[in-house]
Amino acid sequence: MWLNHDTGKTILASIHLNFDELQDPGSKCAAPGRPYMMEDGQDVGTARTSSFENAGSRDRLKILRCQGRGPERNIHRGVVVEAGFRVRVYERYPYARPAGNILNLWPPPIHALQSMGVDIKDIGAPCTTTFRNAKGHIRADVQLPDSFPNFDGGGFVGLLRPDLYSRMLEAIPADVIEFDRQVVGIEDRGDHVRLTFADGKTVTAGVLRSHHLQIIGGFTFADVPEAAVNECVLMHNDKVQGTYSSILSKGRKGHQWWILQAWTDGKEAPKDLRAHALDMAKDFTGPLKDLVAATSVDNYQTWPIRDRVPLKKWSKGRITLAGDAAHATSPYAAYGAGMSICDGYFIGQSLHRVNLADTAAVAKALEKYEGFQIEHTTEQVNGAYFLGRLFHHIPFPLTFLRDLFLDNTSFLQKQVGEKNPGISLSRWRSWGLG
Repeated sequence: MWLNHDTGKTILASIHLNFDELQDPGSKCAAPGRPYMMEDGQDVGTARTSSFENAGSRDRLKILRCQGRGPERNIHRGVVVEAGFRVRVYERYPYARPAGNILNLWPPPIHALQSMGVDIKDIGAPCTTTFRNAKGHIRADVQLPDSFPNFDGGGFVGLLRPDLYSRMLEAIPADVIEFDRQVVGIEDRGDHVRLTFADGKTVTAGVLRSHHLQIIGGFTFADVPEAAVNECVLMHNDKVQGTYSSILSKGRKGHQWWILQAWTDGKEAPKDLRAHALDMAKDFTGPLKDLVAATSVDNYQTWPIRDRVPLKKWSKGRITLAGDAAHATSPYAAYGAGMSICDGYFIGQSLHRVNLADTAAVAKALEKYEGFQIEHTTEQVNGAYFLGRLFHHIPFPLTFLRDLFLDNTSFLQKQVGEKNPGISLSRWRSWGLG
């Protein structure tokens, strides 16, 4: 994100670039690691821009995105609306289409969504969470403290990404987004950022590591025997994770599932996702294989797992990072989307009542935002990376010793069943909510 001031206008440009790339004032918008991907898999490869105008001071902010996928691209727009800014979004694509697949959200990001005006009523299915081996033996039961909100039966909710995106779009005023506006160049000129569009017009702007893992996921609303509601079950055999949980989509109850396994980065994905997922699911007890079998081929999706080595600092003057640019993480955190949503929340909180023409004040506000998030997200990213290595990259016969250890000790219970909920509770209280 850039926060710049020029002739009374303050602009926020949010981009997914490394700090090294930001050192070049004439650098073009090039996404590191992986390109920006729409949910249908189309490579965008260029930028998108959003502008925000403070309703009181007439200060303006503009957001530019070069990389990343997920709810953060909408939530950063929504949070500044709630913070008192008038918003203008420049979008490369001709329309906004809610799309995607499966998703989980914990209480903090749901609270952030509600604070930004997003309707959270029946947003998903509340679930309790257990870690198990392939035969169903419980290794960890995620126990949220009594003072933590449980959404009528579960610590997190299971939902579909299109539903979340639709709710976010509904919370954004109808006249905010301008479509078919493609950014082709960015120049950082120190006290402001210059954006160049494909039509030649310009705007003066002012506010990955591979895991060698592959996931196949899907969802179904079929009535599958043994598939309990309000439950999330994460199972592991010696090499594969198989998981399912409840979802709620527009009043319809169903289940999401995913299969996670070691997969060399760059290796072509299985051509028949259904057949591959069924083969991986056959060794797990319970309803997983039946959920996979009941899923329509249109509701399958696969993607490689990547994160980024955590950065020690996100902010520099009027520049900061958010979302996947700052803390891309693996599904083992079950918190990637949630952390991005909270980024937007804390950006809005930190910039609230700040004079955006005051560079020192803006820099201090971004440091405050970074202070809210960087330690927490770093711990989540590193923890998720460790679990991915633990479950999928230990060679045989050490896998036998690993499973013996996990089945007969309280290691996972203490780590994911008690420690992680405790961290979430402490953050909840830091918001003044617990």
